[in-house]
Amino acid sequence: MLHVGEPAPSFTLPDANLEMMNLSSYRGKKNVVLYFYPKDGTPGCTLQAIGFSDREDEFNKLDTVVFGVSRDDVLSHQAFRDEHGLTVQLLADTEAVDGHARSTLLRSTFVIDKKGVVRHILQDVNPKAHVGEVLKICKELSAKKHAN
Repeated sequence: MLHVGEPAPSFTLPDANLEMMNLSSYRGKKNVVLYFYPKDGTPGCTLQAIGFSDREDEFNKLDTVVFGVSRDDVLSHQAFRDEHGLTVQLLADTEAVDGHARSTLLRSTFVIDKKGVVRHILQDVNPKAHVGEVLKICKELSAKKHAN
């Protein structure tokens, strides 16, 4: 289990375009939001994915990239993305990168700073208010960086 203040583990997962995303490639460049969700196409997951996609420009202005992660495969992600016009990158964690052998992921979000350190962990989140809450955290993270 990850804790705030610990380095985020490096991993590589395929996205909906069949391209490999390596978390460590963002170290020193961007903050990263990894939000784990149970399943493509379910109401809460759709609400979250659309919310992150709709506010992608705001995250970009904060030097932050957002990735949605579920156990669904890349074909499921492609269909989910295309059906809802999603722009947020969806990663296929079919091999349980989080280290837990269960069929679905718990809804949780990790905010990782540019140094690769976990700064916030949100668990059992409410999909309706979640994107705004994560954006606020990213703004605070950006403000702290500029204050130093």
